[in-house]
Parts: sequence; C-alpha cells; structure tokens
Amino acid sequence: MARRNAPLNSGPAYIPPSQSQRRTLADPHESAFSRFLREEIFAPEKIGGNLSLLTGVGMFVGGVLAVRTWGGMMLPA
Repeated sequence: MARRNAPLNSGPAYIPPSQSQRRTLADPHESAFSRFLREEIFAPEKIGGNLSLLTGVGMFVGGVLAVRTWGGMMLPA
C-alpha cells in the first residue's frame, strides 16, 4: 500500500502553537498564583482529575485518622 504524506504547508504536528496563536482572556496584571489557580485548579477540563486527586487524599487522611482513633479495637484481645 502506498504511503500518504501530510498536506503541503501543514507543518509538523508535534510543535505546539505559539503564544500569539493562543487566546487568553486573562488580565495581564494577574499574579502568578491566581493564574495557576485559574489554569490548573479551576479549569473546566481539569476539574475531573482534580476531584479525583482530592478524593484520594481525603480517603487517605480519613483512613489514617480512623486507624489512629480506633486502631486498638482492631487488635485481638
């Protein structure tokens, strides 16, 4: 079977678009911390993963607290 090439002038697919091609609605005077919160924590496409991490950390802390509180009852008398 013949190999097909990419369309002419398509450019390599592994190079991300330049900063000028990205559209941002951010305030240019925004602090780095608030930009991090907006882009990484509250971004709609990342909410699912962030909730998954939060659930895992919550379960871990809850398990540690449960063992420290009721750990003596788990041992045979």
